[in-house]
Amino acid sequence: MEPWLPNTYSWSNFTVLALGVWAIAQRDSVDAIFMFLTGLLLTILTDIIHFSLYYHLVVLTDTMRFCTGMAIFSLLLKPLSCFFAYQMYRERGGEYALNLGKLGNLRAS
Repeated sequence: MEPWLPNTYSWSNFTVLALGVWAIAQRDSVDAIFMFLTGLLLTILTDIIHFSLYYHLVVLTDTMRFCTGMAIFSLLLKPLSCFFAYQMYRERGGEYALNLGKLGNLRAS
């Protein structure tokens, strides 16, 4: 049976899973949890793109319907995972600091 999503979907989600394992193993690392959070945010975007490009190619057998449902369910849970990853990031001492460089110095006249 042919998968309905390309290999890039699997590779990106497995990479984020590996980053999550690394973030859990390195309990004092802010960088690990930040990379995990960034990966989650990027896979939300790429999952939406993958679903929009490849869903119309699906022949809806029972197996494909189940696979599609689980992929969409995974996408729906990712914002919740981002929330918890952000909480862990804050607990580990991460700061929300956005540096805009010269754009930050511009003021409305």
